[in-house]
Amino acid sequence: MKVVNLKQAILQAWKERWSDYQWAINMKKFFPKGATWDILNLADALLEQAMIGPSPNPLILSYLKYAISSQFDDFSRDLCVQALLDIMDMFCDRLSCHGKAEECIGLCRALLSALHWLLRCTAASAERLREGLEAGTPAAGEKQLAMCLQRLEKTLSSTKNRALLHIAKLEEASSWTAIEHSLLKLGEILANLSNPQLRSQAEQCGTLIRSIPTMLSVHAEQMHKTGFPTVHAVILLEGTMNLTGETQSLVEQLTMVKRMQHIPTPLFVLEIWKACFVGLIESPEGTEELKWTAFTFLKIPQVLVKLKKYSHGDKDFTEDVNCAFEFLLKLTPLLDKADQRCNCDCTNFLLQECGKQGLLSEASVNNLMAKRKADREHAPQQKSGENANIQPNIQLILRAEPTVTNILKTMDADHSKSPEGLLGVLGHMLSGKSLDLLLAAAAATGKLKSFARKFINLNEFTTYGSEESTKPASVRALLFDISFLMLCHVAQTYGSEVILSESRTGAEVPFFETWMQTCMPEEGKILNPDHPCFRPDSTKVESLVALLNNSSEMKLVQMKWHEACLSISAAILEILNAWENGVLAFESIQKITDNIKGKVCSLAVCAVAWLVAHVRMLGLDEREKSLQMIRQLAGPLFSENTLQFYNERVVIMNSILERMCADVLQQTATQIKFPSTGVDTMPYWNLLPPKRPIKEVLTDIFAKVLEKGWVDSRSIHIFDTLLHMGGVYWFCNNLIKELLKETRKEHTLRAVELLYSIFCLDMQQVTLVLLGHILPGLLTDSSKWHSLMDPPGTALAKLAVWCALSSYSSHKGQASTRQKKRHREDIEDYISLFPLDDVQPSKLMRLLSSNEDDANILSSPTDRSMSSSLSASQLHTVNMRDPLNRVLANLFLLISSILGSRTAGPHTQFVQWFMEECVDCLEQGGRGSVLQFMPFTTVSELVKVSAMSSPKVVLAITDLSLPLGRQVAAKAIAAL
Repeated sequence: MKVVNLKQAILQAWKERWSDYQWAINMKKFFPKGATWDILNLADALLEQAMIGPSPNPLILSYLKYAISSQFDDFSRDLCVQALLDIMDMFCDRLSCHGKAEECIGLCRALLSALHWLLRCTAASAERLREGLEAGTPAAGEKQLAMCLQRLEKTLSSTKNRALLHIAKLEEASSWTAIEHSLLKLGEILANLSNPQLRSQAEQCGTLIRSIPTMLSVHAEQMHKTGFPTVHAVILLEGTMNLTGETQSLVEQLTMVKRMQHIPTPLFVLEIWKACFVGLIESPEGTEELKWTAFTFLKIPQVLVKLKKYSHGDKDFTEDVNCAFEFLLKLTPLLDKADQRCNCDCTNFLLQECGKQGLLSEASVNNLMAKRKADREHAPQQKSGENANIQPNIQLILRAEPTVTNILKTMDADHSKSPEGLLGVLGHMLSGKSLDLLLAAAAATGKLKSFARKFINLNEFTTYGSEESTKPASVRALLFDISFLMLCHVAQTYGSEVILSESRTGAEVPFFETWMQTCMPEEGKILNPDHPCFRPDSTKVESLVALLNNSSEMKLVQMKWHEACLSISAAILEILNAWENGVLAFESIQKITDNIKGKVCSLAVCAVAWLVAHVRMLGLDEREKSLQMIRQLAGPLFSENTLQFYNERVVIMNSILERMCADVLQQTATQIKFPSTGVDTMPYWNLLPPKRPIKEVLTDIFAKVLEKGWVDSRSIHIFDTLLHMGGVYWFCNNLIKELLKETRKEHTLRAVELLYSIFCLDMQQVTLVLLGHILPGLLTDSSKWHSLMDPPGTALAKLAVWCALSSYSSHKGQASTRQKKRHREDIEDYISLFPLDDVQPSKLMRLLSSNEDDANILSSPTDRSMSSSLSASQLHTVNMRDPLNRVLANLFLLISSILGSRTAGPHTQFVQWFMEECVDCLEQGGRGSVLQFMPFTTVSELVKVSAMSSPKVVLAITDLSLPLGRQVAAKAIAAL
């Protein structure tokens, strides 16, 4: 057979684009049945035809694949193998395809087959070399092995090839399994060879092959940085405002920050400890200090235990924690200050807790303890004397944790059998700071909700007693009062959400829950004093008024305490009216208020709750008597005829009343002197300077935080107050304006880290505003494009991506306590802004096309075919009634429009930075990523941007879990 005829056949196949089957049929003309193919002629023809074409064609590769799979498994024919290796040498580093997506997927599969053949050929060559060495004739085998390894290295060194193989692996899992087997076999053979160069070359190739499945998950960590203000601020925010938050939510948030900022684990853990010690040092004395102690020594070790599960290996994580402590021990001034504040060796306690949780080995704990002990000998000596006999809070908190468990068990017992015993337990809880210690320990270990539920059940049990004598009646009154006061204290300290039970259809709502939701004053909650809850049965009110006015003291036997609590508001109104009209003298009012607070303090709490709501509705000249009555109820009662634990109950009552009255006293410029406990009960209240615009306060506090480089607890509370007062849009918009004013790169990067942590105050709502309103406004208004230039534009893109990723990863979870207090934006607002489908043009898309002369530059999706807006999220049937999903989908439509437009500028550069940050932060653009909302057509537009035209970028931004996603990726990569 003449070679020229074969070349003509290949030329005809090229022109007519024969399939593998057509190729096989036509080859029968040249090769009779039973004849062996002349592989040299075939190679020569393929090589020449490839030279004629503009670039190596996938059709030629498929012919080669057919030849290999059909006829060529005999690796002993050196010249034939060499010819095929020459062909591979020609195409392996410059593959391309500009055909249909199906042909590009075919190219991926063909390359996978070629790789498999090449591995088998390499293994066969290595086996021949080993046999040749044994026979004393190694030359032939060594030459062929070197050629195979050279082609392997050349093929795999191309990122584009590895990306195509990555797609092929997902298309054909079984073929990849065969490659892994061949790789193992090759490793076994090469292990016995003495040539170190060949063995090293083979190992490098093996490493490249093994890296293909994980080629998107490798990110360089920031080894040059030592401080991470975002981690610091997230820890401070959680410790200050969200002790009751779920540990898992905090773990996920921290993991997200670690991944987005590429923080090495030792420095990440170090930053957590640094933030905890700073929180301990700057926490106000009292409840806040106890909360921080519980957070640091009980909750954070549990957080690290969960983070350990996210890491790649237990041993590695333990070493990282040990390394973090080694770094921490070098921060002597910080540790000394913490020790001074806590009156003990904080590091010692922390190391013990980490040892108990398996975060450190016993040897590491002992080693670190010895180092800190030696270091403390040189620390400034604390004054012995007044602090010498005071037990450190850390010790008390650690002891309180098992006590919480024991109390929960005690509360599970039948209350009717031994109420006196239960009263003794609760009485001890009220003494000193025992209650706050127990609540802090319960909050940090996730037991506070269970704790509150037990007290609600107890409160329900004690509301009414049928036939009873004086002593059981007083015990019941005390159990009701203590449980009521404790629940009020929990709600005010940790948020009312801790008290509320899960909604159950048909179940009766407990009395305390009803009273708390409708009658109890809270920050940002406006109560109506004429609400039906304040207007109970008139006969009960009259009997209560008579009881308060005529009796020398409150009766206890057969008293229905829940009815008394609900009736007291109407009774107070009657008494107030009588006083204002001169029917009752001030002496009578004193007697009545003494009766109200004389036995059970909960009646005084309910009375003041109504008075607070009532005072808000009165004019300036009408408030005096109501405020005077609050003063009377808040003052101490000097009487011997009180019930057990009265002084302890009054302390809690006054703390509750002070918090209840704070807002209304500020609004009425009134002062009421509540009995002091020596500790500020509201350390973070009323932080804003008077008579100063809140925008000035916002810009000033942000400038101070930016200059300092980190957020402290006080600043967090000021930001939270401003967010509450100004609303999410005002808050977010003004802070973004401050970011865009920055012109120095190091300042913008620091601002992004700090803003992200500030936005964590209400990340969900901030993200909706940022991505749904602020960014579209900047991107579609050409007069604002100048503000998107580098460096502020790069910083804003980074911040937007961080917010999007954080919100999307957590938006299916529960909102935290601090976020539930704020007004939630109506979902309808987002449905009207972003309609459900492309049939009706949305407000956003009308906005996009209104700012340009050429309507095609930023055209509405309605002006394009439906396929141009098809995204992975639609194929995954993501719920588009969710506001965040709608905002993300529309933002990516806008990005697609900008990339497809003919106008370039800072806004197109911003889109590039946004996409680069998405790629940098995500391991892969698979299901569950924000990039699933990006239209598939955006991929081909993105690769036209020089910075985005890389195979890794294409893989990262495409959903490879979908066949269509793999086709889009293959087409884009093959065309690069």
